[in-house]
Amino acid sequence: MRILLTNDDGIYAPGIHAMKRALDDLGNVFMVAPERPRSAAGHSITLHKPLRVTAMTLPNGMKGHAVSGTPTDSVTLGLEIVMEGNCDLVVSGINNGANLGWDLTYSGTVAAAFEGAVLGMPAIAVSVTADSVSPESIDFLPAAQFIARLARQLLADPLPRHTFLNVNVPNVPAEELLGVTVTHQGRREYVDRIVKRLDPGGRPYYWQGGSLREDVPDPGSDVHAVLENRISVTPVQLDLTDYVLIDRLRGWELA
Repeated sequence: MRILLTNDDGIYAPGIHAMKRALDDLGNVFMVAPERPRSAAGHSITLHKPLRVTAMTLPNGMKGHAVSGTPTDSVTLGLEIVMEGNCDLVVSGINNGANLGWDLTYSGTVAAAFEGAVLGMPAIAVSVTADSVSPESIDFLPAAQFIARLARQLLADPLPRHTFLNVNVPNVPAEELLGVTVTHQGRREYVDRIVKRLDPGGRPYYWQGGSLREDVPDPGSDVHAVLENRISVTPVQLDLTDYVLIDRLRGWELA
């Protein structure tokens, strides 16, 4: 099996290294990831400047390729250049921080799996729900071991073309995980997203961030599952069409 492993935290992130160690037993793992953190890059690609792919050996002895672009760029270059078009599976992660609900639209981790699905590859995005926690303090092993098992299942029973799995693992010790739930995408909204400050010259500048809106999560959703210390596995499709609204819109006077 030939596996393309990427992320949005960058090639030096401990999460991707834990994932590589777990996947090594499945076959040949090609680690191709951004040269620096690219969190919240979404499904962006680099068009305005050239891209570079640099083969390297990391301080821990792992070999990989650093890409000067986004997670999506890393998948495209990893598949077409590093792996010469021969790939069986794309895995993105392990991300430091949750990718739940509407966060999927911002996430570089999810976007990399999205791109794998666009290119016709089976794909998995995986995150540990450890927001605002130092990556050095996270035990990525339970998530890595779960994804290795999930990858075997996925290849034995393939998903429909142009779909992928988004996985979120609670940041708790393995013995506190209460199982696995197949979920739908929930809601995750933020408030107070813009913070205004003044520079020494009195000119305003802004930080984007915000805090999660207090809400009762939808049972059966990814958000609800991780709050119950359950691993969330959400199937995602590339077709974003709202089919329920098609007939309604056809009734509008649009001509």
